[in-house]
Amino acid sequence: MAIGFLDRSRTIAPADWSRWLVPPAALAVHLAIGQVYAWSVFKPPLEGSLGLSGTQSALPFQLAIVMLGLSAAFGGTLVERNGPRWAMFVSMTCFSSGFLVSALGVATEQFWLVVLGYGVVGGVGLGIGYISPVSTLMKWFPDRPGMATGIAIMGFGGGALIASPWSSQMLDWFGTESGGIATTMLVHGIVYFGFMSLGVFLVRVPAPDWTPPGKPIEQAGGRSISVSANNALRTPQFWLLWVVLCLNVTAGIGILEKASPMISEFFRETSAPVSAAAAAGFVGLLSLTNMLGRFVWSSTSDLVGRKNIYRLYLGVGALLYLVIALTTNSSKFLFVVAAALILSFYGGGFATIPAYLKDLFGTYQVGAIHGRLLTAWSTAGVLGPLIVNAIADSQEAAGKQGPDLFSMSLLIMMGLLIVGFIANEFVRPVNPRFHEPEGEPADATKETR
Repeated sequence: MAIGFLDRSRTIAPADWSRWLVPPAALAVHLAIGQVYAWSVFKPPLEGSLGLSGTQSALPFQLAIVMLGLSAAFGGTLVERNGPRWAMFVSMTCFSSGFLVSALGVATEQFWLVVLGYGVVGGVGLGIGYISPVSTLMKWFPDRPGMATGIAIMGFGGGALIASPWSSQMLDWFGTESGGIATTMLVHGIVYFGFMSLGVFLVRVPAPDWTPPGKPIEQAGGRSISVSANNALRTPQFWLLWVVLCLNVTAGIGILEKASPMISEFFRETSAPVSAAAAAGFVGLLSLTNMLGRFVWSSTSDLVGRKNIYRLYLGVGALLYLVIALTTNSSKFLFVVAAALILSFYGGGFATIPAYLKDLFGTYQVGAIHGRLLTAWSTAGVLGPLIVNAIADSQEAAGKQGPDLFSMSLLIMMGLLIVGFIANEFVRPVNPRFHEPEGEPADATKETR
């Protein structure tokens, strides 16, 4: 019975179905799995109750991000084949179960269960959930794919804005000892299961012959674009976009991961140093611009084009890094504005990449292609913090402080964005020899060459 309910054929929308019900279904999943950005709320109590170091308490989060990229890459074809309801159900089950396993681990003081639950099981839920609505949204909104995916992926960026205060409040209620943390995680698992189930029940796919008013025709060489996931890996366009996404994310996450200590160090020796509360407010502002950038910039890409919007992300982003490096600690306002714009480009890059893939490869198996591309995120999630932290540590060991801890990192990030800008300039339409021979196949759920 459950298998029948999850079957792709059971999710085909009737003729009078409103496509505007699909973005809320996607949001129900993305707002939930966006909790991963609020993991830091659990770090101090876990360190205190289980006697962990900062490095150990970060392990569940780091592993979750790695599993996100891997499960998206390897599960993308299954998502295309089985449909969005199946994918959302798998995501809901894994993500919620991850919290339940973690709760058991904290209650029994077995940290390896927290790593397994949140990092591995929950990480699989992150990856499958992240890509679950992408292909479906672009089939429903072929006229505005950037806006459609921006709405959903905005939810992932904004999930922490909900989860962070909610988790903190529950820890205040239940306590920060192992029992209180376990209870908080148990509640998370139950509530997220219920919230994500809304997306599972609501999501629909359009009928094969459905066409919205004013739908543009995807064409390349006089026929529709249909490139399989396997063929996409053979094109230079895929790897150019892999480089573009990886470098854009590396540059953004470098600031995001060190935001609070960075602004504190930058202005430590000035007449008005940044307080701990102000630094926390700066982190909140970056989270907000990260979220809003996902919708605003991806929607703008529908008007100006994908290549042009990435010229903005990469070119202007590089200039903003240079501005921060050159002005050092002379202007808090300039520092905050530049960092906020960089983080808006970081978020916008995530939200625009599915539409860029759709433009190049068509909607056929675009979810699977997107999943493979997200390995760039896993790579950037290691590179960005590694570059910033390693350089800051070496500079501190050399006796430097303040802006000098980060000046070299800022210039490296600028250089990475310039390389990404150049890679974006080489993106061209996909050679027709990589297209499916009959245009878009009748059954786009099957893996092909």
